[in-house]
Amino acid sequence: MVTSTSEQTMHALEVTKDVQIAAPVEIVFETLLEQLGPRHETAPGSPLPMKLEPWPGGRWYRDLGNSAGHFWGHVQVIKPPTLLEICGPLFMSYPAISHLAYRLTAEGNVTRLRLTHRAIGQIPPDHREALREGMEPWSHTLMRVREAAERRQGAVGGNR
Repeated sequence: MVTSTSEQTMHALEVTKDVQIAAPVEIVFETLLEQLGPRHETAPGSPLPMKLEPWPGGRWYRDLGNSAGHFWGHVQVIKPPTLLEICGPLFMSYPAISHLAYRLTAEGNVTRLRLTHRAIGQIPPDHREALREGMEPWSHTLMRVREAAERRQGAVGGNR
């Protein structure tokens, strides 16, 4: 029997993104759930449909069929239409844990959506460097939420 051990350094990451959306908070929250679920994309034209069970303890995962898939996290807190928190490994295939917080605030005729992603674990150097250089999926997700919510608002309000 061969046993090997090694010391690993723990790393912490934090990414915060803020976007203003010209739509009511209720529409933005509904749209956020859709964009994290069946309409999820990792980049333009790269669909990655997910399942999001919108209740405390609900799963966020990718179902590949035939009992195959990827677990991303659990809903830790959901307070429609102002807060969604998810904790879990997300897309990280190494020893790490993440916490996502989506906070929605009504500010007059717009909604401010703030995402905070915090992670801790054995995060490889290439992933840390990619985050420092802005290569993270959250900007694309927030852009899609903004575009879809504003389209919906235009259809509902007759503004567009």
